[in-house]
Amino acid sequence: MIRALACLLVLAGRAAAGEVPEPAGYRMQDYRAPVPATLAGAQVLDAAAAHALWQAGQAAFVDVLPRPVRPGTLPEGTIWRDPPRPSIPGATWLANSGYGDLAPADAERFLAALEALSGGDPAHPLVFFCKAECWMSWNAARRALAAGHRSVMWFPGGTDDWAAAGHPLAPATPAPGF
Repeated sequence: MIRALACLLVLAGRAAAGEVPEPAGYRMQDYRAPVPATLAGAQVLDAAAAHALWQAGQAAFVDVLPRPVRPGTLPEGTIWRDPPRPSIPGATWLANSGYGDLAPADAERFLAALEALSGGDPAHPLVFFCKAECWMSWNAARRALAAGHRSVMWFPGGTDDWAAAGHPLAPATPAPGF
C-alpha cells in the first residue's frame, strides 16, 4: 500500500513538472500531444545529433507521419491531391506506421520495410521521427525495438525541430505500399 502511494506521488510530481511518463504499451489515441523525454531501449536525439547522423549517412531515417485522409465532404469527382510532406532529405516515409494498433498486414509491411532499410542487420541505426509532440514516432520506434532492432533512435522534435535548426527539408512521397 505504501509503495503504491509512493508511486502515485512520484507520477503526480512528474505530471506537475510537465513530464510525460512512458506508457506501458503503445499510445492509442491523442497522437499530437506532449511526449515523454525517453523511450526505454532507444537513444533520444535532438536536432544537432540527428543532423550529425544524417550528415554521416550511417543511419536510415524513418518518417512515420500519417498520410492525410481525403475529406469525406469533398463533392464527387473532386480531384484530391495529398498536401506536400516536407521531410528530412533521404528519409523513407512509412506513412501511418505509428499508430498504436496496426492491422496485422500493416505491421508486417512496416517490419518488412525496416528489414529492407537495415539491410537485415538488427544493429543498423534507425532514426524514427514525424513532427514535434507526435506519438507516432515514439510508437514506431518502440515497435522496432520489440522486433529486435538494437540501434533504435528517436528524434521527438522531428521535422519541426529540424527546420527550426535551419536544416534542409525536401518533399517526400510515401514508400510503396504506404
